[in-house]
Amino acid sequence: MSDLIEIRWHGRGGQGAKTASLLLADAAFNTGKYIQGFPEYGPERMGAPITAYNRISNAPITIHSNIYEPDYVVVVDDTLLESVNVTDGLKSTGAIIINTTKPVEYLKKVLKGYSGDIYTIDARKVSQEALGKYFPNTPMLAAIVKVSGIMTDEELLEDMKNSFKHKFAKKPEVIEGNMKALELALKQVQKI
Repeated sequence: MSDLIEIRWHGRGGQGAKTASLLLADAAFNTGKYIQGFPEYGPERMGAPITAYNRISNAPITIHSNIYEPDYVVVVDDTLLESVNVTDGLKSTGAIIINTTKPVEYLKKVLKGYSGDIYTIDARKVSQEALGKYFPNTPMLAAIVKVSGIMTDEELLEDMKNSFKHKFAKKPEVIEGNMKALELALKQVQKI
């Protein structure tokens, strides 16, 4: 891992992009890294576009601003591809990870010539198979870890197992499904 990795998340209110960015920050912290995880809101309502950010480093982080030139972008909702410039500032040495089933030709067109790596995952399918409902944030969390190499798959799974035990202490029945969603997503994210 380089000294500093910056990630920008694009999603809609209620899809869990903010939660996923905070879970990633916690997991990275638990592997000994320095972290930042924070959201940026427009209109605070369900379905409105939101942006969240992560900075992860092996050294103390002294920057305290939004991220304008991310190494990675995570798109939790592919309907944002036509209304938000998701590749704005995205480094060509980085990658974009999109929750989508749309064809490659469409993606390349809406990404306006982005020359870096493009990864996709069908987070809807993964979450419905694992959880019986559509919660895209858990599969997208696994996808960014897989693509970025911030930590190993095993470190992510171990940390999330402990985190979910705490987070879902009153709903232990959802832990198994969330763990399954992570495991499936780690296998199903693909480069196009």
